[in-house]
Amino acid sequence: MPRVLGLTGHGCACAWCQHDRDTHVCVPQPHAMQKAQPVLRGNTGPLQEEPPPRPAWTSKAQYILAQLGFSVGLGNVWRFPYLCHQNGGGAFLLLYLLLLFLLGIPLLFLELAAGQCLRQGSVGVWKSISPRLAGIGLASCLVCVFVALYYNVIIAWSLLYLAHSFQHPLPWQSCPSTGPNLTEPECALSSPTTYFWYRQTLDITPEMGVGGGLQPALVGGLLGAWALVGVSLLKGIKSSGKVLYVSTLFPYFVLLCLLVRGLLLEGAPDGIRIMFTPKVSAWGTGQAWRQAATQVFFALGLGFGSVIAYASYGARRSDCHRDAALVAGLNALTSLLATLVVFAVLGARATRRTRHCLHRNAELVAQAVASGGLPEHAHPPGNLTALLGPQYSTWLRGLPPALRDTLGVTDCRVEEEMNKVMLVTSQTPPGGWSPPSCVALPKLVPHPAPPFPP
Repeated sequence: MPRVLGLTGHGCACAWCQHDRDTHVCVPQPHAMQKAQPVLRGNTGPLQEEPPPRPAWTSKAQYILAQLGFSVGLGNVWRFPYLCHQNGGGAFLLLYLLLLFLLGIPLLFLELAAGQCLRQGSVGVWKSISPRLAGIGLASCLVCVFVALYYNVIIAWSLLYLAHSFQHPLPWQSCPSTGPNLTEPECALSSPTTYFWYRQTLDITPEMGVGGGLQPALVGGLLGAWALVGVSLLKGIKSSGKVLYVSTLFPYFVLLCLLVRGLLLEGAPDGIRIMFTPKVSAWGTGQAWRQAATQVFFALGLGFGSVIAYASYGARRSDCHRDAALVAGLNALTSLLATLVVFAVLGARATRRTRHCLHRNAELVAQAVASGGLPEHAHPPGNLTALLGPQYSTWLRGLPPALRDTLGVTDCRVEEEMNKVMLVTSQTPPGGWSPPSCVALPKLVPHPAPPFPP
């Protein structure tokens, strides 16, 4: 029978049992090995009391930063806010926390304990449990290769935007001109930011099947991203450990700055209110449960093998119960922080769109009043643009449906405008990439992208 790995006691402890036809030998937990040194007989071979030597993190803080830096990423900043809005706001947040407690923390603990106890990477850990399970470790390594392919493309995009951000004015601030008082037609049909991304950055072609030439800026950014990865891993954890203090902590500083700025925007409280308002009906759908469970695995990085690898460099006597709870808790707080930032900004955008909607309706009503097409009893109470949201909704619901359709006015509510803003934002995938897209995404570097919507 294969060896059985047991995880018991305070922190992380191991026990092996081996059985064959002639031998029955049990090796107790590591703290008991110092008192008894069993002798193996039969064909089982010697069993090591201690795992092979391995480099270690210089401090516990560095180890926690490594685990946190791996788990926190686009899944927290990009994907979680999108799923939170799509699946009932606060209801999805509660559902995520429930599944994090029931699934995420126990599985994270198992990976931490296995790597910390056996002091090996993903392939070595699964092979130690049973040689037949070594393929699981190899599969996790293959998944990491796919993730590295598309994540470095995203880093290349980020490096390109970072370089452009030092320009004044910003290249995506306004549409380029093709002549005196003439604006680029493509930009006029969309927006400056959309035009800069799809045309000036990716240089799109009319169809996905039509290829294009290399984009020198993106190729350079991709080479720079891989160079950063190589330099960080040049000396193993000695070099990557020092990088962690910047690469892990700096995003939190940026998120805090964005949160403070976002809370000062007009309409930010409306966005946060929508975020925390639970739509309990979402709990009755299988989609919300499935996406919450997927987000738990995606956010914590379970199954990739990296958690096991990082834990193998940690102290063998470390309390991995506490480490698992700490990493999972900080990960959840990061998702909450990023969601606050996103919903504050989206609330401000929705408020501006609501104001534009009210001005448009005011013009339509003014035209109807001037032409005599609006009965006197249907006139709005005072200036339409000065009405608050509830007052405007009350007046609009009081109009007969036929008259409302004739006027062409719409229900200018922040919630509706928020849905429209999220619909536009979600035209780009929110971070839930499938394995085929992991392979296809690097093609965005040498080849143009599909057409962008007007």
